[in-house]
Amino acid sequence: MAKLAKRMKKATDGLDREKLYTIEDASKELKARSSVKFDETIEVSMNLGVDPRHADQMVRGVVSLPHGTGKTLRVAVFARGPKAEEATAAGADIVGAEDLMEDIQKGNMNFDRVIATPDMMGVVGRLGKVLGPKGLMPNPKLGTVTMDVKGAVEAAKAGQVEYRVEKAGIVHGGVGKASFKEEQIAENVSAFVNAVIKAKPSGAKGAYVKKIAVSSTMGPGLKIDVASVEAG
Repeated sequence: MAKLAKRMKKATDGLDREKLYTIEDASKELKARSSVKFDETIEVSMNLGVDPRHADQMVRGVVSLPHGTGKTLRVAVFARGPKAEEATAAGADIVGAEDLMEDIQKGNMNFDRVIATPDMMGVVGRLGKVLGPKGLMPNPKLGTVTMDVKGAVEAAKAGQVEYRVEKAGIVHGGVGKASFKEEQIAENVSAFVNAVIKAKPSGAKGAYVKKIAVSSTMGPGLKIDVASVEAG
C-alpha cells in the first residue's frame, strides 16, 4: 500500500482537483503524470442529463477516432459465401454462421465486436441473451448489421468506438493510450465528446452535458470545462 500511496501522491502532486481544464490542457496533464510501467488507457466519462429508461432519451452510437484506440479489436463476423470471404479478406478474426453461433453458446467469446449481414440475423438472434448484456449484439444503427462487411470490419479495426449511456446517465469510453502524443489524445477525446454531443436525443430536457472528466487507468481524473467544449 505504501508504494501505491507514493505513486498516487506523485501523480496528484500540485494538482487542483477542482480546476476545470480544456481538453488540450487535460491531455497534457494526463500524459505528464503517467508513471506506471504499462501503457495506460485514456478514458472519457460524460454525465448526461438523460434518463435512458425512456426510448427518446437513449444515447448510443459509434465514433471513429482519428488516431485509433491503441488497442487491436478482435472482430467476429456472421456471414456466408462471398460475404464470409470478404470478411476474412478485410481482417476479421472469426467468421462463421451456425458453427459460430454454437461456439458462442458454449462460452467461446474471444472477440470485442460482432458484425453480421442482414440475412444472418435469424441465427444471431438466438444469441440475444448472451450478446445483449455485453453490448455485443449487432445493430443496424451502429453499422454492425450491414452488407458492407469490408467497411464495417475495417472501421472496427481502425479504431471505431461504440458508446452507450448507462442507467445513471453516464457514457464512457477508452479513447487512446498514454503513449500517444498530447495532440493525438486531445483530438481523440474531442472526437468522442463531440460525437456524444451530436447524438443528443429528442427527449433530452435542460442541460444535456452536465460533467465531463478524463483519466488514465491508474491516474487522477481531471474535470473538463463543459462550456469550453460546447463553445468549440
